[in-house]
Amino acid sequence: MARISHLWAHPEINPLNKKARSIPFLNPVTDRYGRVFFFSWFGFMIAFWSWYAFPPLLADVIAGDIGMKSYQVANSNIIALTATLIVRLIAGPCCDHFGPRLTFAGCLLAGAVPTFLAGCVNNASGLYALRFFIGILGGSFVPCQVWTTGFFDKNVVGTANALTGGLGNLGGGITYFVMPAVYNSLVQNQNIAPHKAWRISFVVPGILIVFVAACLLLLCDDTPTGHWSSRVTAAEDTLRRQSVTTVDIQGSITDAPLPEKDTTPGTPISEKDQSKSWKDAEAQDSPLQKIDTARGEIIQKPSASNILRVMFSLQTLVPAACYFCTFGAELAINSILGNYYMKNFPALGLQQTGNWAAMFGLLNGVTRPLGGFVSDLAYRKAGSVWAKKVVLHTYSILAGVFLILIGVLDSKSQATMFGLVAAMAFFLEGGNGADFGLVPHVHPHANGVVSGFTGAAGNFGGIVFAIIFRYNGKAYGKVFWIIGVMTIGINLAVSWIRPVPKGQIGGR
Repeated sequence: MARISHLWAHPEINPLNKKARSIPFLNPVTDRYGRVFFFSWFGFMIAFWSWYAFPPLLADVIAGDIGMKSYQVANSNIIALTATLIVRLIAGPCCDHFGPRLTFAGCLLAGAVPTFLAGCVNNASGLYALRFFIGILGGSFVPCQVWTTGFFDKNVVGTANALTGGLGNLGGGITYFVMPAVYNSLVQNQNIAPHKAWRISFVVPGILIVFVAACLLLLCDDTPTGHWSSRVTAAEDTLRRQSVTTVDIQGSITDAPLPEKDTTPGTPISEKDQSKSWKDAEAQDSPLQKIDTARGEIIQKPSASNILRVMFSLQTLVPAACYFCTFGAELAINSILGNYYMKNFPALGLQQTGNWAAMFGLLNGVTRPLGGFVSDLAYRKAGSVWAKKVVLHTYSILAGVFLILIGVLDSKSQATMFGLVAAMAFFLEGGNGADFGLVPHVHPHANGVVSGFTGAAGNFGGIVFAIIFRYNGKAYGKVFWIIGVMTIGINLAVSWIRPVPKGQIGGR
């Protein structure tokens, strides 16, 4: 029961950085770590829902109402991704400068304005502009991940990031159920004309976005030590106190509480105690080495030169390149999967193809967290960040294999097609989770910059793949195998790069 109790009990805290060593998933009320975790994933889920609120109604209801052609629908999808790419690049340094909580709330409130204004659209140009500014909501992924990284320690940070990202991505699946349901309720139950009903339906996500932003500001903390502006001082005070005490940083997400040990100054850590500790790169470090490592992971205020140096380092390139493939493919496939199913299985009809397409997004609730968990597990077992890198490339390459299989077979069998898509989603979405299991180790003093650049790379991948889909018409299978080949090639090209810069103190 001790292990299950970690889901609601106050977590064990790393005395060096005040981060939690377990995830109080079921305790968002009385535990500050559980509250930050909840609003991280819930806030991103609401943002993702509004970000993708147009596609479920766009091709049939909205396009018909404002006279859009099919290529204009595709253009609007690309424009929405372009805005998010830009916002993610900006949000990363903002997280390091102002803190992820304020950046998160800012993205939500800025995105709420165009969400409320959705009812004012009357033509394709207006929709382009609106979807561009609604794309701000997609940028909330970056502060979501940076905020989680700041509250959960390295033994569980991959799982925590994958859970918040995966549960947040559920918004992409939920919108396919919720938006048509709201629209149909307004038309059928309230007798509102269709051209008014779809406009009114956007008020629902708008209200929820403002509510969540208010909760972030009123109920949550910037960091485990308090306000963002005092993070360096608070961390240095903690490390200064710990520098005269031998610190044992034992524990993992599934460990039972350990017995108290003699922590008087100078007391050595026995081999027996070391064998119980985390199997990570710090397990054999001296207490002072552990303190130096923690000091190297304090977020620093970014300068322009440092932002560029971090962005264009080889280590940042690895998660960015992998996210370009995995999340980029997910975004592009999300936009066309319903149409692909309709082409191969016309007997299913609009509602059924939409439901099956929604399953691809909904699998994020399981597949992405599992990818993060496997990443953390490999790290604890192997004691090296290389293990996380191997997990990431394995997931990505297997996703590429299934993308090729889907494209080459272009199956007309529902069982075969749905099975292959589910297997592809397992590795594709799991790769997203494994990716942000690695990110916290890469330049941890500039985690916002790394997270923002990686997130933006995912959107860039979505744009590139969406353009390929656009110029191949209904040859969906061809584009699937093209994406698969690109994914395998890019992962092999960056597989040799070491995960952490040589000589870096933090992030090991």
